[in-house]
Amino acid sequence: MARIRTIKPEAFESEDLASVDVTAMVTFFGLLTQADDHGRFRDHPAIIAGRLWALRADHTPADVARDLEQLAGAGLICRYTGCDGGQYLHFVTWEKHQKIDRASASRRPRCPVHQSHSKCSECDGASCPATSAPATTAAPTTPAELCGASTRDSMNTRRALDHPVSTDSAPSAAPAASRPASNTSLRSTPSARQQALPGGPEESAGQTVLDEASIQLREASASGSRILDPGSFPKGGAAPAPESAPGSISAKDLLAEYVSACSQPVPQTVRGLIGRHTKGLLEEGFDPAVIRAALERLRVKGLHPSVLPSLVNEALNASPPASASGAGLWASPRPAYQPWQNPSDSSVYEESL
Repeated sequence: MARIRTIKPEAFESEDLASVDVTAMVTFFGLLTQADDHGRFRDHPAIIAGRLWALRADHTPADVARDLEQLAGAGLICRYTGCDGGQYLHFVTWEKHQKIDRASASRRPRCPVHQSHSKCSECDGASCPATSAPATTAAPTTPAELCGASTRDSMNTRRALDHPVSTDSAPSAAPAASRPASNTSLRSTPSARQQALPGGPEESAGQTVLDEASIQLREASASGSRILDPGSFPKGGAAPAPESAPGSISAKDLLAEYVSACSQPVPQTVRGLIGRHTKGLLEEGFDPAVIRAALERLRVKGLHPSVLPSLVNEALNASPPASASGAGLWASPRPAYQPWQNPSDSSVYEESL
């Protein structure tokens, strides 16, 4: 996958780049965008020509091959054979000029000359083996032979561990005693594992047969995850909803009475708000009769559903209105102030005359 790379201004003043042709320099800059985060790419002129020179048919793969020869001669790239037998190239000064924060792992083998400190992707992420073989065999000299020996050893180890162990030849042991031995056998060397092949005089300590009691215990346990205890209390979502007591009034009943008393359909939003407030008041323990009276007043006056708790509070806690004189409950039912009115009896004015 092509990537955005950095080209420093001093690249155009480099004597090494100036020693090659212009087409080779363009190929060099183009390979910067095609190489992976470790500066590696396939050494195949036809592939490089298709990636970089697709719109210039006059620059053929043969010309790209000459460009690569010039770049390798100038020491700008290194062409090598990977441990898988493929042909690859990499930029010699890649780590000096390209700074990558989170570099992804390379899928191509490393260069055995310039990148011996790096990990090889073809050898399971580890560095290619550099130690020589025992004296009885010829020492491998090529990277392919070095990698092939490691691969064969790992494959033989896996095949040795895949063979089942016979129940007749293995001694029985308790499960608690077999677990530490199993950990010890897993840490053993490949040679020790290969010596414990079936049919030999010795068997791996970790491949003992469990006793009959442990087998019966495993068979009796319930299937499923071992993180959760089978048969424990159900989760919150699986618990049944509490049933309401028989004869009690729910929020749905009060809402149905409100809707049936209305002459026209009630909007869904209003019904939702009324039901929510009614349910909350019932959960707080208020008398359904008081809530029903508050709903009736809410319906008659056409108030907003949010005032339903206020109407319930008014029905429960409102005191009778005080008189203007401040006498409270002992005040006269007549108002304290009466406006002056002319007397209708004419005898009232006789004394003044």
